[in-house]
Amino acid sequence: MIEVEIRRMHADARVPERAYDGDAGLDLAACEEVRLEPGERALVGTGLAVAIPDGYAGFVQPRSGLAARHGIAVVNSPGLIDSGYRGEIKVVLLNTDRERTFVAEPGERIAQLVVLPVPELLVREVDELPDSERGVRGFGSSPSV
Repeated sequence: MIEVEIRRMHADARVPERAYDGDAGLDLAACEEVRLEPGERALVGTGLAVAIPDGYAGFVQPRSGLAARHGIAVVNSPGLIDSGYRGEIKVVLLNTDRERTFVAEPGERIAQLVVLPVPELLVREVDELPDSERGVRGFGSSPSV
């Protein structure tokens, strides 16, 4: 088990928690009211800062219920929180619904924070890469079944 320190930057910020035992993500809540008209996006503050331990990274993920019920997406999903970042966690929400306005109320769960280990990498420049089955085939290159 790892410990992630959380700091409330605003008195009314909601400390993230799991909705159910065993959930991978901690629910992040809005710390401000934000109104999103159809097609509009906004940066929504959570009022929280975190200290992700070295060797780990935080990933801000969308909530499937908001997507299914209201068409709310996290634009830069997943948002990356590096272990050295100590500023407020903010979530870029997009209202993909073409007709309805969405209002995120303070305290409403708007995203999830997943903390995962990330290996330390050694980047080595080479003249050629090793062969692989996929090779250079890109988007849409997977064979049909």
